[in-house]
Amino acid sequence: MKKNILLIGGSTGIGKEIAERMASENNILIASRNKIETESENIRHFKFDVLEDDIQSLELPDTLHGFVYCPGSIDLKPFKMLKPSHFEKEMNLNFFGLVRTLNGVLSKLKNAEQASLVFFSTVAVKTGMPFHTGVAAAKGAVEGFARSLAAEYAPSFRVNVIAPSLTDTPLAKKLLSSDEKKKKMDSRHPLKRIGTPGDIAALAAYLLNEESSWMTGQVLGMDGGLSTLNIN
Repeated sequence: MKKNILLIGGSTGIGKEIAERMASENNILIASRNKIETESENIRHFKFDVLEDDIQSLELPDTLHGFVYCPGSIDLKPFKMLKPSHFEKEMNLNFFGLVRTLNGVLSKLKNAEQASLVFFSTVAVKTGMPFHTGVAAAKGAVEGFARSLAAEYAPSFRVNVIAPSLTDTPLAKKLLSSDEKKKKMDSRHPLKRIGTPGDIAALAAYLLNEESSWMTGQVLGMDGGLSTLNIN
């Protein structure tokens, strides 16, 4: 039986890669503002804005076996330039959007024998980085929420978080707008390259599949060694 996997915001970047990677063996449901470029009989798109729309208004299946929350941001500024409204914006997209959306599909996830939930954080939560206060605060909330949720709903749900470093997606376009910038970002990582959507999608697919059926409550670094290795 094919599983129903719901991706929130999965039309580009990592979400798109997850959808394409898993579509052959699963029913992929994408709820996002923009339609995915790659069409497939196993990929169904729903027009959805996580900041404005109610997920319960969508005609989703009664049972969801997987849930992935993809929306995120890379808005890096010095703290002295940030107002409280900036932090509210980050929290709304990265955390409160997740909470509202998950709450709206909770009953559908409960109908699965054991649903797998995958959220995204950032390497900047574990490793303090300048200019990351907004996004690190929001993603830190995601990590704490995920662990508590995993404990509360075990064994019905498995909940895990992927914490990437910089990945070559449309979201990172400004940071990778020239070969010089890309080379500089590559050199920051012990493995001497930034991540690809495929790197992250492979881990997400593993977490959604039965191979990871004994894993929950984890924050998994997929960061080229940046969070744990110092080779300078």
